[in-house]
Amino acid sequence: MSPQVKEFNLLGWVGVGNKTWGGGVNNKEIFDQIAPGWYNFRHWSIFQTELEALARRWQKGRLLNVGCAHGPDFLPFRDSFELYGVDFSAEMLKFAEKYAKKFGFTVKLKLADVRKLPYPDEGFDWAVSVATYHHLVGGEHQEALKELKRVLKPGGEAFITVWNRWQPRFWFKPKEVEVPWRQKGKTLYRRYYLFSSAELERLAKEAGFEVLKSFPESAYRFPLKAFSKNICLLVKKGD
Repeated sequence: MSPQVKEFNLLGWVGVGNKTWGGGVNNKEIFDQIAPGWYNFRHWSIFQTELEALARRWQKGRLLNVGCAHGPDFLPFRDSFELYGVDFSAEMLKFAEKYAKKFGFTVKLKLADVRKLPYPDEGFDWAVSVATYHHLVGGEHQEALKELKRVLKPGGEAFITVWNRWQPRFWFKPKEVEVPWRQKGKTLYRRYYLFSSAELERLAKEAGFEVLKSFPESAYRFPLKAFSKNICLLVKKGD
């Protein structure tokens, strides 16, 4: 185990959105299989600008990365924050360990279900969840958001991103889609639930959050935010 990674708990995995589809393979198994390629393909966060702004806004504290994958979204917080991360893919967490070692930061990792976070109430000052909740279905979204609220301290904030159902590539698709990932001569299918801004904001409010800001990713350059690839949400737990 790398000295940079204080904890990597492989026990008690529950699974998030662990329903079979696409030939009997579930999302967890898919992400275990694509982890090596994902480490290279997404070696840098596509939300670097947003996360750097949050690091300046939040300054310091205990930060939880929900659905951390291989760990690029930790980088803007590595100097002044105490870092924690959970993911449902054991293989992704192995690459998160490698990522932390490469960039020289300390993080405590756990294999866990985002609907059942393995932490006590009010344990974190801040949280980020990049491209995680769109891998859940139905009532799982509300479960996960309530768990996020539970582990945040009063006044704590969280940054959430999901895919937007109104981006042009999905205009004529249903709300739940299979998105292909091709590697080594085979095609794997990842499940996505596509959100509208209004739906995500409503779910966050129903979970007890105050919505501070809803906006597209910084890379989106068009005037109508409705068609962005991603929806970004900054929410706050009440005092």
